[in-house]
Amino acid sequence: MRFRRSLMALVLLLTGLAAYAQQVPRPAGEFAIKMPNGQITLLSQYAGKVVVLAFISTTCPHCQHTTGVLSAIQNEYGPRGVQILAAAFNPDAVTLVPGFIRDIKPTFPVGSADRDSVLEYEQASLAKPNYVPELMFIDRNRVIREQHNGGDDYFKEQEKNIRGTLDTLLKEPVKSAHNAHKPRS
Repeated sequence: MRFRRSLMALVLLLTGLAAYAQQVPRPAGEFAIKMPNGQITLLSQYAGKVVVLAFISTTCPHCQHTTGVLSAIQNEYGPRGVQILAAAFNPDAVTLVPGFIRDIKPTFPVGSADRDSVLEYEQASLAKPNYVPELMFIDRNRVIREQHNGGDDYFKEQEKNIRGTLDTLLKEPVKSAHNAHKPRS
């Protein structure tokens, strides 16, 4: 009887944790990033491109390192249809982003967003720690295909893994109303 209760409790716990899991793939809704100049950059501005959306903390050494890696990748992959964006959401990010940009010199847009918007967009789990940086890979059809946070093994070989993910996404066709109605040969 005790075993059945323990088993039932475990099943309920795992079911509850699954409700907090990040669902991938899922549609990439709109996301707004406030740039240091006051302009708002919308994710939808990059429709048709593969987008890497990075959620960072300006004071995090791992985020600073990843920004450097992403800068090199943006230079190489940008002409192939990739756009990298970053949103800092640490306390005082609005005032810290200009210094971050000056010191780290990213080759892609970096701005800020409020913590609640970021946590909602990334479907942050209350059941596990939320480490930064968090990378979301959005395909050309506006679907979040992969999502990795700084606690994942993905970051052990991040440059190789990011390039591999981008190469895969760039090989996929863009679905459009025109393509959807084409007869197959």
